[in-house]
Amino acid sequence: MRIARAGVIAASLAACAGLLVSAANAAGPSGREDLRMNQIQVIGTHNSYHRELSRAEQLHQSASDNLWYSHASLPVQFERQSVRHIELDLTPDSDRGGLYTAPIIRRDAGLGPLTDPDLAGPGIKVMHWADHDYATSCSTLVNCLRQARGWSEAHPGHAPIPVLLELKQTDPAMEQLGGPDSPPWDAKRFADLDAEIRSVIPADQMITPDDVRKPGLTLEQSVLRFGWPKLAEARGKFVFLMDNSDPRQQAPYLENRPNLEGRVLFTNSAPGRPDAAFISQNDPTGANGARIRDLVKRGYLVRTRSDVPLAEATTGDTARLEAALASGAQIVSTDFPAPGLAARYGSDYVAELGTPARCNPVNAPRSCRSDQLER
Repeated sequence: MRIARAGVIAASLAACAGLLVSAANAAGPSGREDLRMNQIQVIGTHNSYHRELSRAEQLHQSASDNLWYSHASLPVQFERQSVRHIELDLTPDSDRGGLYTAPIIRRDAGLGPLTDPDLAGPGIKVMHWADHDYATSCSTLVNCLRQARGWSEAHPGHAPIPVLLELKQTDPAMEQLGGPDSPPWDAKRFADLDAEIRSVIPADQMITPDDVRKPGLTLEQSVLRFGWPKLAEARGKFVFLMDNSDPRQQAPYLENRPNLEGRVLFTNSAPGRPDAAFISQNDPTGANGARIRDLVKRGYLVRTRSDVPLAEATTGDTARLEAALASGAQIVSTDFPAPGLAARYGSDYVAELGTPARCNPVNAPRSCRSDQLER
């Protein structure tokens, strides 16, 4: 079995990766304090809230769903696993709440409704699949963010934490079996989303599109010409990113706000669009790696994945991990951020940097030191 330790290969990756830096993102003589927040690289977790269901419920899941894995609570991930990026799947609830208290898979397993009081109340819920894979370490967006903020305020010098949000709805197939029909992500639900985030995370603890955009320029022009905020200004803060890339899903969020004026989230966009600042490219292998490197050099913030449940955990193969790190994507998502998590699947696979953040192998200046990125 091969051990996929990112720290072991970091030095060789940095040596071979290009260090071309655009004028907009170049660091000055002081190195660390002139460094931009997009000139570092962090590893975080995919489906950061995810917990496995009970054995009785698992018997009604398909093994091919790759759902049998669990993450520690968010504060433990930050503190003990050096995670500096999280992903939350969001499902809108009714105005009264309570849509997701009786998952179909529990009914099939002969179990009763869920008793979590947070599920019974209103507010956006955090879960992978409402009727089939609902278990979570924090069942509402507000509670997840409270956990993250609590840890952040106890560690104010941490690297900025990207929070990737995937907007979901219930499965029509489950609805036909008696499951709930969730509300659409329309203008009202998007307003609720921004409001819930702001109810937990103060304005001075997050980076929004308004913080990046320059007067008279689009968001994309601002990022490419003037760069992202300096790391010194971004420490201890969160940046919220929309995972969904379908323009039809994004339309209500962008309506009358082509540059995300007044919004909290950066949309998953494409070069040439006025809102383009963040781009997700999940597969870093092959030609995609070169594309990611180009995007990073130009000044975009990019997310990719180092493994796909549960392929790498089963084989121990590190090719995708190595490609993800070498690509320079600032945000690398894994399901295995600490040693031992993949042992149950037969390998020692782990995706870790050795430090909570490291100098980006593609666009960081030579003066950058990974051990100085966090205070």
